[in-house]
Formats: sequence, structure tokens, C-alpha cells
Amino acid sequence: MSSLLLDPDFLRELERLTLLVRRRVHSRSSGDRPSALVGRGVEFADYRSYQVGDDYRFVDWNAYARLDRLFVKLTTAEEDLDVHLLLDASASMGFGSPTKMDYAKQLAAALGYISLVNLERVGVVVLQGHHIQVLPPRRGRQSAHTLFSFLEKVRPEGPTAMASALADYTARTRRRGVAILLTDLLDPAGYEEALQRLRYGRFETFLVQVLSEEELFPTLRGELRLVDAETGSVLEWTSSRESLEAFGRARDGFLEACRQFCFRHGITYLRTTTRVPVQDLVLRYMRVAGLVRG
Repeated sequence: MSSLLLDPDFLRELERLTLLVRRRVHSRSSGDRPSALVGRGVEFADYRSYQVGDDYRFVDWNAYARLDRLFVKLTTAEEDLDVHLLLDASASMGFGSPTKMDYAKQLAAALGYISLVNLERVGVVVLQGHHIQVLPPRRGRQSAHTLFSFLEKVRPEGPTAMASALADYTARTRRRGVAILLTDLLDPAGYEEALQRLRYGRFETFLVQVLSEEELFPTLRGELRLVDAETGSVLEWTSSRESLEAFGRARDGFLEACRQFCFRHGITYLRTTTRVPVQDLVLRYMRVAGLVRG
């Protein structure tokens, strides 16, 4: 499987992972999550790479003879889990090198692929101002190409209005599940109402805050004219030791408030910068945070 977003070697690593769901997820139309089952479901669906602990009775030995790799057969029950990838595509996400948008798209592609390989239903919601673009949930490894193509076309533009956009999405979405929100949380109206929309909508919510090193540790000096990427508003600012210290205090306070809010409301929170390779974030740090295993 080829993609402009993810390296083929990284894709093979992702096939060994599964998305962790800590508590039982319910939807309005179905009961608890049986999702992808190994060897106990009602219908054969796909293969995935063998993981430590899998039952050898479900290994496909014919595939092993041909490919010299262990695979297990996956079967599905009638009900499955929906994974909702919520992607902030406001103009502020276009900042940085690489941009936060490009980073978030790679991360969404990786998490979506993990879920598809494990037979979860995966959909994407692009948040741009008060509007959303939706790739409806679909299941199976064969849907990865559609997922990648959709993500590749996303471009950052417009204001941030996550609460309004998520209110629209949660109102129209019948099936609940896991919501993974990828955003910088730089919303002039605040992030609290948006996250509460997901919580009250009975989504199990994971938040990955994507930031740029340049915005966390600015190196600009002197007399500056700062232009807001989303509103166009202008701020005249003098970079000095005192102003940079004040900025640092405000930055640290904002980031700690984000972490504390998520902790109080049972939202799994992970912060990263675009300097951290996506591969390291998924294969190392997300394991520690309890988002994936394998």
C-alpha cells in the first residue's frame, strides 16, 4: 500500500499495533463493543500480523509458508467500533515547518490505518470554522486508500470554531465510539465547550495537541508586526527579555490548563510538537500515553 503521507516501512510497523479503548463504548443503535474478534466471530473479514499473545490456532500457516511471516485470521461480530478522526484544519494549523496541518494529517493517517487493519470503522471529520467535511466511517484494510486520499486533499484555511462544528457533527451522528481530536487548541472562543460536546455526546475522547516549536519558543527579535493567520488582526509587539518572559509564563499557563482540563474530564491528553517524528510519536509515546499497544 503506497501513500504520500506514510512511508511503506512505517505502514508495516503500524500493522502490529491496536488502538486501546479503556472502557466499554456504547452507541445509540447498538450495545457493547465486540468489534474485531480473533477466531470467535460470525464471519471471516481480514488478516493482521501476529502479535504476542495471539492464539496459534488462528494463524494462517499457508500465508506463513508463502511469506515467511505470521498472520492471524480476523473475524467480525455484527457490531463494531467507530473511530472518529477529528481534524482541525483552521488556518492556524498551517503554521510551522513542517506545518501542524501536515503533521496532523500524517498522524490521522497512521491512527486510521491501525484501526482499519483491526477492522474498526474509521471516519474523518475536517473542522474548518463552523463547517465540517466528513468522510463517512468505513471498515477494512481496503479502505485505507480512500482514507489517505481524503486526508491528502485537506488544506488549512478559515477560522477556528470547534464548538460549533462539533455540535453539528455530534447532533447528526447516531453511532458513538472513539473520538480522536487532532488540534492546536488555539481557538479564540476557548476549547472547553468543544471538548464538552464530545464528552456529553458519550464519545470516548483522545486529544492530541499538535504545536510548532517556532510558536512555543519564538526566536524573532526587535520591533514586530504580528498578523493573526485566521482573523487578520494586527499586533505591534516589541520582543525583549521582559516580553519573552511574559510570553513564556502565558504559554506555560495555557498548556497546563489544557492538561488539567482533560484530566478532570477523563480525556486522554497528549501534547507533541512537529519536531517529534510521527513514527516516534505513534510507536513510542502513544504506547506510554495508553493510546495504542502492540
